[in-house]
This record gives sequence, structure tokens and C-alpha cells, in this order.
Amino acid sequence: MKASPQMQARLLELVDLDTTLAQLAHRLRSLPELIDITRMEQGETALEEDVVRAQTELSDVRREVERAEGAVQQVRDRAARNRQRLDVGTGSAKDLQGLQHELESLARRQSVLEDEELEAMERAEQAEAAEAKALVARQAHRERLEELRADRDRKTAEIEAEREQVAGGRAAITADLSEELLALYERLRAHSGSGAAPLQQRRCGGCRLEINAVDLGRIKAAPEDEVLRCEECGRILVRVPESGL
Repeated sequence: MKASPQMQARLLELVDLDTTLAQLAHRLRSLPELIDITRMEQGETALEEDVVRAQTELSDVRREVERAEGAVQQVRDRAARNRQRLDVGTGSAKDLQGLQHELESLARRQSVLEDEELEAMERAEQAEAAEAKALVARQAHRERLEELRADRDRKTAEIEAEREQVAGGRAAITADLSEELLALYERLRAHSGSGAAPLQQRRCGGCRLEINAVDLGRIKAAPEDEVLRCEECGRILVRVPESGL
């Protein structure tokens, strides 16, 4: 295969751009925000469950408070009616005595119910605090996740812009190469990661192995437009001033 020295030299520019593109792709895949976002997205379900659990507990306790308040109020209303009947004095002595005993019983019952009501209200306060804590944790988690996603999107946009610029430079170079040379380069790049390498100080810049004297003599005698290959790694060898020929 034949290609002008200038065209072969452009292959080294292509190698640099392909290396840069690979580095940019690695940066895109390795953004630290990606790990944090994945971890926090996985934790969203648990936080949502905490909120639902706290809200359910609070709802249940509030119903207990309402039932306790209703029971206390019923006892109070009954006691008020009995006191009113006692005050009026209507009925036999036995009936009035029965009302008095019932009032005493109602007072004891009211005391028990008020204790239960107070206990339910205390549990309601605890449930409200637990709900508030769960809501704060969920909101803080959401805000942090939004920050991470914003950072990821910003960095992604920066990398994509740089990659687009590099890709444009690469397209300009490939347009100057012959189809045959470019096809060989791309085939070698797919196989070994890079399709060309400079011959520097009698070494292949790709595999870093020293060229033996026989091959070096062949390279030295080859025409400038001959496309050379490294015998070890197969890359296109591009002669440069530092080749040591």
C-alpha cells in the first residue's frame, strides 16, 4: 500500500484524537456523580417507605385519640345528666342514691379514659415527630439527588461539547486519507486499540518493542510512500525525524 509521508503523518494525529476520544468516553462513564446517583436512587424506595410508615402510624394514632376523646366525652355527658337529676332531686331516695353511686363509678371510669386519652396523645406527638423526621430526610435526599443530577448533566454537557469538537477534527483528518489507508487503520484500531504508531529511536511507539536490525534495514530502504507495519503488533509504522534510521 502506498501513501504520501504527509498522509502517513496524519495518522499520528488521528491516533492522538482517538486517544482523546477514548479518554473523554472514559470520563463520561466514570463521573463520580454516577455512583452517588445510583446509590441514592436505590435508597429512594426505603425513604418513601419510611414516610408512608410514619404517616400510617400517625393516622392510626390520631384515630385512637379521637376514640379516646369520644369515650371521655360520653362519660362526661352522662355524669352531667346525673348531676342535673341529683340537683333537681326528682325521684325516690333509692333512685337518687343509685345516681350518686353511678356518678362515683363514672368519675373512676373518666379518670381511666383520660389516662388512656393522654397516652394516645403522647403517642400522637411521637408519631408526628417521626413523620416530620421522615419527611425532612426524604426532602433532603431529593434535593441532594437533584444537585447530583445537575452536576452530572453539566459535566456531561462539557464532555460532550469537547468530544464533538474532537470528533470534528477527526472527521477533517479522515477526509484527507485514502479509503484504503483509513480502512486499514480502522481495522487495526479495532483489533489493538490504535491503528498506527510512530517509529521512535528504533522502537515501535505502539508495542514499545525495538525493531531488529534486519527489519530496520528494510524500513530504511523502503520508499517514503510505502506503508510500513510493525512485525510484532501489526500497527502502521510512521517514520518520524526521531526514528533513528
